[in-house]
Amino acid sequence: MIRDLLKMGDARLLRIAQPVTDLGSSATQQLIGDMFDTMAGAGGVGLAAPQIGVDQRVIVFGFDHSPRYPDEPGVPMIALVNPWVEFLSDEVEDGWEGCLSIPGLRGQVPRASHIRYGGLGADGAIVEREARGFHARIVQHEVDHLNGVLYPQRMVDMTKFGFIEALFPDSDLTRSGAS
Repeated sequence: MIRDLLKMGDARLLRIAQPVTDLGSSATQQLIGDMFDTMAGAGGVGLAAPQIGVDQRVIVFGFDHSPRYPDEPGVPMIALVNPWVEFLSDEVEDGWEGCLSIPGLRGQVPRASHIRYGGLGADGAIVEREARGFHARIVQHEVDHLNGVLYPQRMVDMTKFGFIEALFPDSDLTRSGAS
């Protein structure tokens, strides 16, 4: 089921989400399914439970090809419960980010370029992976949502924040309506 997305300005996006204690419950499994449906319905590459008003530490992400990020390689689809992130390098990369809770805008955000992340999969199995580049960026962005942080709070140069059509007037992003 596709759920409504909260927008920046809603105080629920600024809360720290609570750990999931009942992964096997039908409610948690329904939440994960609804998150995948909502992410796909919105054309997103990731989604955190707080973005649909659920105060739980659950994220989903992944895509084969994204009109929102046409130049980025695909990322495997996964649900993570109670995720964690570890930085494996001091190297930081600036990259453009958007957010389903901040439609129509993009900003350039510094993120760790190499991470290890993990948590529990939807089936309860322990997941642990390394990621670089856009994959690492997505994980950090979604985990930030669990900690009440939106990407503009991570930005260091607000001149690189704006509406997609103003920042990228000749791109396919403007014509596709992607945010």
